[in-house]
Amino acid sequence: MEYLEVHEVPSLRSPILITAFAGWNDAAQAATSAVRFLIKEWSAQPFASIDPEELFDFTSTRPHVRLDANDQRELEWPSNRFFYHADPDLERDVVLLLGTEPHLKWQAFTRAVLELAQQCGVSLVISLGALLADTAHSRPVPLTGFATDPGLAERLGRQGITSSRYEGPTGIVGVIHDAFRRQGLPSASLWAAAPHYLGTTPNPKATATLLRTLEGLFSFDLDLRDLDEAAEHFEREVAEVLGSNPEIASYVQELEQRADASAEEPPGAEDAELPSGETMVRELEEFLRHRREEQDPE
Repeated sequence: MEYLEVHEVPSLRSPILITAFAGWNDAAQAATSAVRFLIKEWSAQPFASIDPEELFDFTSTRPHVRLDANDQRELEWPSNRFFYHADPDLERDVVLLLGTEPHLKWQAFTRAVLELAQQCGVSLVISLGALLADTAHSRPVPLTGFATDPGLAERLGRQGITSSRYEGPTGIVGVIHDAFRRQGLPSASLWAAAPHYLGTTPNPKATATLLRTLEGLFSFDLDLRDLDEAAEHFEREVAEVLGSNPEIASYVQELEQRADASAEEPPGAEDAELPSGETMVRELEEFLRHRREEQDPE
């Protein structure tokens, strides 16, 4: 079955492919929100998609029904859509893939992405992701990443991005990077760490950090003022919630102290992989349990 549906093949100059997938790779919706921002900021044009029919379990990721302007019901299926942005002011044009991690046939899905990249002459792939970690909402968003090209890896280091040494289960992002590596196409992955105690709450601060990093790497001229205002509002809202919960506030203060101490260490002093979201939840539960035991030994 042909999964890739191409409406047109735009004429692009050695484009960069930037991807983000909802699901396992997208804590706090930070990565997909970043790509949505780029689509809106650039008025990027849709030109291709991947048929979801054999790639999703629709009892797990269900299609959505929405009302249009005429109050008619419209059905929206889980999507993986490609957009392009051609700008002579940029060194290279951009292809954007905004998608949802499929449940099935990952290799077939990856071949479809690779085929589209080859048709467009993509010269570099950048994936965006986000994970839940023991980071404080009030501190700079930690970034980890990797690059298959040594020159690009050096550029990531200059942006203050910690090199990832992660080993373990991976998502569709890892599968796609492996496919491009086998094809000899340079790729890199950027991951923002979102506070685990905020769960799935959309995090504009993490989104802004990913976008600002892209801007630094590729000289994008992005207007992030609205997003920065949203991030400030987000921090104020979280502070209000923590003000009514001393236990969680104390835990966040501990995270802040760790972050401040880590920032004072010389570069390279800390090279540990960020723990998983499950580990963070367990740490929070243990912290709260110890606090309760201290307050009530009985």
